Amino acid sequence: MFTGFTDETVQFLMDLKFHNNPAFFHENHDRYVETVQTPFYEMIDDLAPFMKEIDPQMEIRPYKCLSRIHRDTRFSRDKSPYRDHHWFLFRRAGEPREKSLMYYFEFGPDRLSWGLGFWGENRELMDLFRKRMRANPLGTLALIDDMNLPDRNLFMGGSFFKRMEIPPEIPDRLKRWYTAKEMYISRYDPVRQWAFSTRILNEVRKDFTVLSPLYRLLRGYMDELQL
Repeated sequence: MFTGFTDETVQFLMDLKFHNNPAFFHENHDRYVETVQTPFYEMIDDLAPFMKEIDPQMEIRPYKCLSRIHRDTRFSRDKSPYRDHHWFLFRRAGEPREKSLMYYFEFGPDRLSWGLGFWGENRELMDLFRKRMRANPLGTLALIDDMNLPDRNLFMGGSFFKRMEIPPEIPDRLKRWYTAKEMYISRYDPVRQWAFSTRILNEVRKDFTVLSPLYRLLRGYMDELQL
């Protein structure tokens, strides 16, 4: 059962940042498992039944959801072998990460965030979403308004087409959504102390619930593309 991350979680990740080498990690592997991997696994396990309610096909096995502590340095100038933070992803089992629609949570000494989005751009899916906006702009706007993102400190970010032509039927408040090519919804400036208690579970569940109508809409488009 997840009871919160601890000061020891943060301390290990900070130590790893400043001693980012195999010798240190191997000497402190048991400490990593106890203070970092285990609470992340516990958090995933506690969220798993709830995520299955959102999507029965969601991958919930902790070792499949949690990021690796080892970095892939093949295409990076930074050759540090280990991460100084972790994230986990809830997405459909068996799907590749690229272009996948996923819920995520990330924690480390200098970060805390969670939300819903794509891993990279997904032009095919966003084109279907734009088609819906053109066909039913008011209905799409109502779905977004019902989530009440600003009042819940959730914001839409990503990357956007700068020269995309926007049809006249698209309301002003939909234009940012219409021009998105990479999109995510994240919790803005969460209270860091929440991560050290079960409060973080409640906050994540609440926000994931708020975002579930958008997940199901976009998930439907992904299923359509895979037919």
